[in-house]
Amino acid sequence: MRNVQLEHAQHRPAAALRPLRLLVHDLELAANVGTLFRIADALGVERLHLTGTTPRPPDARLRKAARSTDAHVAWERGDDPLAVVAALRAGGWRVVSLELTTASVDVRRFAVAPGDKLCLVLGAEATGVAQALLDASDATVHVPMRGHNSSMNVASAAAIALFELSRQYPD
Repeated sequence: MRNVQLEHAQHRPAAALRPLRLLVHDLELAANVGTLFRIADALGVERLHLTGTTPRPPDARLRKAARSTDAHVAWERGDDPLAVVAALRAGGWRVVSLELTTASVDVRRFAVAPGDKLCLVLGAEATGVAQALLDASDATVHVPMRGHNSSMNVASAAAIALFELSRQYPD
């Protein structure tokens, strides 16, 4: 069989989303938010919670990076991220921040239990996840960094972490 790239129309989306959400707080760049919509669509994330100063649709730069996935991925606005965390927790969600901290664990070693509903918290490009959100989290994970820099682009890190978390759910 010849290895030929598929056309977009040949792709069939999965029937079910994963019990994964993103809480995106105080991101500055609309392109990063758009990329997060695209990643969420690709990995079956069910909802984005856009809080604080995070850009949200409609935004031309966001939509360009999202490649129209902002029309397919559920999202909601929340002014106070701690109120969103409280509501998620009341709904049975585990809140996990993505940040390199003194207590964070390698995302590859973070176990997702059967039935787990996870919300991954992302913070601002320059300052990361706010301390109040770290304090409110059930756990903190990080992407291991082998180079000289201790961080990477927030959307890139989210893609890696979400892939690692999502592969633990049954298809």
